[in-house]
Amino acid sequence: MNPLIWIIPVLPLLSFVLLLLFGRRLKEASAHVGALLTLGSLVLSIVVLLNQWGGEPVKETLSWLTFGETTLSAGYLVNPLNALMLVIVSLVSFLVQVYSGGYMHDDDRFPIFFAYLGLFTFAMLGLVLSPNLLQLYVFWELVGVGSFLLIGYYFYKREARSAAKKAFIMTRIGDVGLFIGMILLFWQVGSFEFDEIFAAVEAGEISEGWITLTAILIFVGAIGKSGQFPLHTWLPDAMEGPTPVSALIHAATMVAAGVYLVAAMFPLFQASEAALTTVAVVGGFTAIFAATIGLAQADIKRVLAYSTVSQLGYMMLALGSSGYVAGVFHLTTHAFFKALLFLAAGSVIHAVHTQNIHEMGGLWKKMKWTAPLFLIGAMAISGVPGLSGFFSKDEILAATYADGRFGLFWIAVIAAFLTAFYMFRLFFLVFTGESRGIQEKVKESPVSMTFPMIVLGILALIGGLINTPFATYLSDFLAQNEALEIHHHETRWWIPVVATGVSLLGILMAWLVYVKKKVTRFSESAPDLHYILLNKYFIDETYDYSFVKGTRALSYFWYYIDRFVVEGLVGLVTGIVGWFSKIGSRFQNGQVQLYSSVAFAGMAILLLVVAWIGGYLT
Repeated sequence: MNPLIWIIPVLPLLSFVLLLLFGRRLKEASAHVGALLTLGSLVLSIVVLLNQWGGEPVKETLSWLTFGETTLSAGYLVNPLNALMLVIVSLVSFLVQVYSGGYMHDDDRFPIFFAYLGLFTFAMLGLVLSPNLLQLYVFWELVGVGSFLLIGYYFYKREARSAAKKAFIMTRIGDVGLFIGMILLFWQVGSFEFDEIFAAVEAGEISEGWITLTAILIFVGAIGKSGQFPLHTWLPDAMEGPTPVSALIHAATMVAAGVYLVAAMFPLFQASEAALTTVAVVGGFTAIFAATIGLAQADIKRVLAYSTVSQLGYMMLALGSSGYVAGVFHLTTHAFFKALLFLAAGSVIHAVHTQNIHEMGGLWKKMKWTAPLFLIGAMAISGVPGLSGFFSKDEILAATYADGRFGLFWIAVIAAFLTAFYMFRLFFLVFTGESRGIQEKVKESPVSMTFPMIVLGILALIGGLINTPFATYLSDFLAQNEALEIHHHETRWWIPVVATGVSLLGILMAWLVYVKKKVTRFSESAPDLHYILLNKYFIDETYDYSFVKGTRALSYFWYYIDRFVVEGLVGLVTGIVGWFSKIGSRFQNGQVQLYSSVAFAGMAILLLVVAWIGGYLT
């Protein structure tokens, strides 16, 4: 096996083990250990990516378990998709590690935090390299464990504990679908290996019905991990973790795992139009649903969280519209500008000690680096021409239109307008105008925090150049995978014009409302609708009353059935038996005379019965 590849996930695992064993002695040096080992993974990932450019996919496996004629294997698979993902995951993880050195500097559990980061990075890299569904599922669950530890890092806060449990449970709901789909595929194919499953699909060995069923079940797993409706509610609550965790989970790692899963299993989805439609509809609805909620949120991190949900919906819409390149492209650019936005938000929180955007304002002059970098991220996600998000969003719109999903196309256009509006609402409220809170000693973050933001800012500016109408580098690179049938969508000239128009209109509307104040705020013009959006359509409350309290009520019902009916019947039977035993015990008093009398009385009764039956007494 190529040591260059399997060392990539081992290095973050090594940091996890080292920091668990020696973290207390290393103290602040824990950040250097975690960052250097993750940097090693990044360097090796870049080497692997360069080797894949023009090369052949690499697969190495070893026998893991054999029973009968079936052998389960473990190893690694490197193709264009996961080579790209290796770089994205290791890059964002490294930058988050560097950033965390400054952000978490005063935390008492500093080494433990970096140990958790190492475990999470190891799990995500292992997931990406998996050559089969079984190994992927193992790392899939390990990613869930890592996210549970990171989201609940501030375990002494009730909100953090609840958010960690919520994330773990809701993603497990989706994982049940993935597990069932995986088992059904093994039943049909006799293997968990990706290439064998795809070969069976191409050869027609699996019926269309089974393909649709297994693809949708696998997508259920992606719904949980990638926060798609209706399993999205855990993702905004995950903001209770430290801000670097939010950047790591919401940018390129955990939430991207669901999108990666659909992309990795794309030949299976391509074989079923019903499965693709399901992915597209869920993605399109999630995109606009989350975007509307983002309009009303007051917590800076929650606005970005719902933005993440919406952008993940965009990626699913692209994949469901046969836009494989568009989905992967937006996954890549989103990793850059969303990680930038979260880290910039963390820099703001670090400076003003509040997450409420209504208590901020006027930070443009006080935070010389954070403010323009946040602006770059906001422009990129809004689709301003020339920036990374502009190219990837256009690719998604082109794929959706070319696939004939015109309704979803216009939903995506409206979502683009809403994205531009709420992102610049956020920017204007935080960085422009006068200060609305106590900000006496606001100062820029240290270099350890600004350096990762600068790197991500550069990538957010130029990252879209990897796939433009004039240079299709990413598309050509991904097309090297022979298992895929990649459709090249010709972008109609008016689609970029419409996308640019709605994005600029959204920015203009936000400027008129929050800077010039010439348009009435949404909260004043439509207070009832604003209240609904502020409370996220009451989805959490609905789940609480239906599933949580409903399950609790059902549990109490069966508890009382068990307590009073079942135990009552058992008590009645034992009481009757006890009553008869007490009566019988009275005859067992040790007196021979009583025993003789009972014996003679019994004999007399038997004789009477025999005489009656024999007819002697008639």
